[in-house]
Amino acid sequence: MNSDQQKRVSTDIVNYTEQEERDYLERILQELDWAIEQADRAVREYSREFRQNQDYLFDQRSGMDEADLVSAGQSITRMTQESGAGLATRRRLVKLSQTPYFGRIDFTPQVTGQRMPIYIGIHSFVANTPGLYPIYDWRAPVSSMFYDFELGDAWYKTPGGTVKGTIELRRQYRIRRSKMEFMIENDVNIQDDVLQLELSRSSDEKMRNIVATIQRDQNAIIRNETSTIMIIQGVAGSGKTSIAIHRIAFLLYRFRDELSSGDILIISPNRVFSDYISNVLPELGETQIPEMGMEDLARELLEHKVNFQTFLQQVFALMNDSGELGERVRFKSSMEFVNLLNRYFVYLENQWLRARDIKIGTATVPAAFVRERFDALQRTPILQRLPMLVDEVQAYVRTELNRKLTGREKTRIFQALNEAASSQSVLELYKGFYTWLKREDLFRMEGDVLEYADVFPLIYCRLRLEGISMFQHVKHLVVDEMQDYTPVQYAVLARLFQGRKTILGDASQAINPYNSATADDIRKLFPQADVVKLNRSYRSTYEITRFTQRIMTDPDLQIIERHGEEPQVVGFQSAEEEEAEIKRLVSDFRASEYRILAIVCKTPSQAEYLFDTLSASDVSLLTEDSDAFREGVVITTVPLAKGLEFDEVIVPYASVDNYATEGDRRLLYIACTRAMHRLTVTHTGKRSPWLV
Repeated sequence: MNSDQQKRVSTDIVNYTEQEERDYLERILQELDWAIEQADRAVREYSREFRQNQDYLFDQRSGMDEADLVSAGQSITRMTQESGAGLATRRRLVKLSQTPYFGRIDFTPQVTGQRMPIYIGIHSFVANTPGLYPIYDWRAPVSSMFYDFELGDAWYKTPGGTVKGTIELRRQYRIRRSKMEFMIENDVNIQDDVLQLELSRSSDEKMRNIVATIQRDQNAIIRNETSTIMIIQGVAGSGKTSIAIHRIAFLLYRFRDELSSGDILIISPNRVFSDYISNVLPELGETQIPEMGMEDLARELLEHKVNFQTFLQQVFALMNDSGELGERVRFKSSMEFVNLLNRYFVYLENQWLRARDIKIGTATVPAAFVRERFDALQRTPILQRLPMLVDEVQAYVRTELNRKLTGREKTRIFQALNEAASSQSVLELYKGFYTWLKREDLFRMEGDVLEYADVFPLIYCRLRLEGISMFQHVKHLVVDEMQDYTPVQYAVLARLFQGRKTILGDASQAINPYNSATADDIRKLFPQADVVKLNRSYRSTYEITRFTQRIMTDPDLQIIERHGEEPQVVGFQSAEEEEAEIKRLVSDFRASEYRILAIVCKTPSQAEYLFDTLSASDVSLLTEDSDAFREGVVITTVPLAKGLEFDEVIVPYASVDNYATEGDRRLLYIACTRAMHRLTVTHTGKRSPWLV
């Protein structure tokens, strides 16, 4: 704290100097150590009682009646739950002992006029010792002022109303491993100094929590309680995924009596990305949220009965496409496609059942009756109506004959209605859609393998024609990488998940060259959605961000003034020279302070070749089958690198032949925006036209 700042601080403030703050931290740490000891004692006691009850139940089970057994079982269940809660409390206390708090505001409410020091951490903590102030959870209502206000007038909302007052002091701390590394007085710009320090750190193996550096616009998204559907459009490096995860943590805290981790589902792009973000919620004290990829979702919805191409296989196939696949993918990625499918369902409603008279003995069931009863079931999916229609026709015949029906007569009714109906196979009916369009050329299967572009249209048909009641338990759906999903995929999600939704992505980072869903596009599918845009990029240095903006310009992007090395574009006369330079860069990385270097290739074959060339213990290859993200040298492709960030990035083979099309331009942009601190682009021969 400098002398000018000291003059602005009232002399009645508690923990006035930095040394007083350090002394106060030691007192808090002592209190936390005591609380951890108490938690250990409680867990040991739960374990002792649990073993005693188990032993008692084992010894006495032969002489216990049913009521005693039920009572003993309930006691064991209770102790198991208490032990689990005790362990969770202990984990939170241990986490706090490493970093008890990261911020402080002194707030004077208008009502009381009494200044309140408010320390803010990842979790709440109330000490038993007088003179120690509570630590407030970052999600608590009062903590919102730390993110939303500077010195001066401030307010926060509570269930009982709005509390107004004045912030007299703002401080931030970096406390790691129970040691205070620094303290910063914030009297002008919210968190700017700490933000710069955090952004300059080396990348971790996992995504970190950002509670100490949440910005005002980010905080508004995280604490939004009213939007049933929120669409977040964020530029590369804006922290949109991290914000979405922190939003989950906030909602779990705010609505803990009605929302649990099992009520939420995250749709993530791949297993590596799932592993990359897996650390954040446990760091924040929340249970890990269930996650699945779109393909995992598709396999469940198709009951693992249909083989299909993966999304990445489609992306790489499009890179070498002669045009026919692109035409099919383009058509099935459009809103027009969904509209035509919906018109086809209307056609099936009228044509699927060709009603005719059914004669059973002396009774005749008129075709008009069959048609009327079929139409009366219009709220029921078409393929579910036949059994109901059979029951109605049987009842009609019983009335006409005034007797019970024989087994043969029931079979005859069933057969007659089956003959009147069209195919009951969803796949065959989906193929029929292209016959109806007179465009059979737009559907193609390789053996029994469905093209990826047909997977969700088929699921949509199943939803409309059969009805599926899966995932009704999900109260909040999070969809990441929104730009890569087509209108028909969103139509499926809308029917499957009726609860709240958080949808996020960046249209500039789409890897399907025939589809790039913007926030405005998705809002057409979800008219009730609220759209927020994040234009400030935090990941890369100023120099790297300026470089990537020359590849693909976003006029709304705001660059953080964190400076570093200028990106390098290096050309070579031969592939051997280029590969030798890549080896040299890898060697330099190993001698640097950085922890993760990514070599981001365009195609899997390029990545595999470099992996074989650079083979070493610290080199890993990320493929579609990978399920973990690790430090060291990582070789991967652009689609798999999307959403991740690395200290240093090398983009090889950036020649005019490899990155030539508009779709390639987007891939090159994505690859380069993965870099936090250092970026090198290499090429042999003439460079890509996008490297201006």
